[in-house]
Amino acid sequence: MTEDRTPLALVERTVARIEPFDADAAAIVGAAMDGKVKPLKSLGRLEVLAGRLAGIQRTAAPHVDSPAVVICAADHGLAAGGVSAYPQEVTGLMLQGFASGTSAVGVLARQSGARLLVADLGVIAPPQLRPGDHPVLDRRVRSTGTADSSTGPAMTLEEARQAVAHGIGLVEDLVADGVDLVALGEMGIGNTATASALTAALLGREPARLVGPGTGVQGEALARKVRKVEEVLARHADARDPWDVLARVGGLEIAALAGVVLGCAAHRVPVLLDGFITTSAALVAWRLAPTCTHTMIAGHLSPEPGHQVQLEALGLRPVLDLGMRLGEGSGAALAIPVLRSAVAVLREMGSFADLGLADEAPPA
Repeated sequence: MTEDRTPLALVERTVARIEPFDADAAAIVGAAMDGKVKPLKSLGRLEVLAGRLAGIQRTAAPHVDSPAVVICAADHGLAAGGVSAYPQEVTGLMLQGFASGTSAVGVLARQSGARLLVADLGVIAPPQLRPGDHPVLDRRVRSTGTADSSTGPAMTLEEARQAVAHGIGLVEDLVADGVDLVALGEMGIGNTATASALTAALLGREPARLVGPGTGVQGEALARKVRKVEEVLARHADARDPWDVLARVGGLEIAALAGVVLGCAAHRVPVLLDGFITTSAALVAWRLAPTCTHTMIAGHLSPEPGHQVQLEALGLRPVLDLGMRLGEGSGAALAIPVLRSAVAVLREMGSFADLGLADEAPPA
């Protein structure tokens, strides 16, 4: 019997592969951390993160040896409504910065020892690459980006499924190449408005509580952004399920990142969320496969007002809170060394047993 190779079939096979969090592995790591030469629980969340990595990877010897930052990019028809401080052409220009390695996330990925992977899901003006630039993978579903979701569907259901499938494919290639942790990043002018509409639709929240400045809009421009998100929600108030919401609201890069989350969950690869936009993708993945939340780690807390709402819905606590709202994956990239440190402590720090004091209770 020939395997069904449609995008939906790939998503369904991926979801079916997701295993539960390994509480036994996490407990073993927790006990090992308790036995280290230190006051009990004195390394705080570093100990918790080591256990979370163990539970995700389903091993008492968790590892972060080959991390990657995956950036998905696309344009949004909603940007025509003045929801961003920058013109849509900036999406393609930012991709050139990613390719050249001069962007903030490029710098932070290098500092974190992570490879950078950039995929174009639908950027209107693709970057003009030069010799020596990082490649930008062509995974374009719509060459014009999404349509304006305030006047109609952002994309078709099949396009949404294809974008999610592309995200899963990115993970499969990375896993085959030995990647063991994925940090999420994004680029797309107008995507904070799209993420606000998605979050409001998926969580049933009021846009005014979610919509923030994004690229820096203030005053009347911010009020216009709120109104535009309200228009999107009113237009698609009858959306029936997560696929329907995703297709109608967008965007292509968010759909692909939802696929990355699902792929990571299926392959037991921890996925580091960045800010508001990548967490909206995590919400989509969660609605498609509720058990996938166990593979997520929140890299940082964005000042965007809706980000805390998203994290609370997913039951996540951020690793860092540095007031960063750049996006790109910058906050997630910055959290990678923290996770590597958690693993290093587990592997390398001495224990009371090493000192012949295995029967002694560690000091409180």
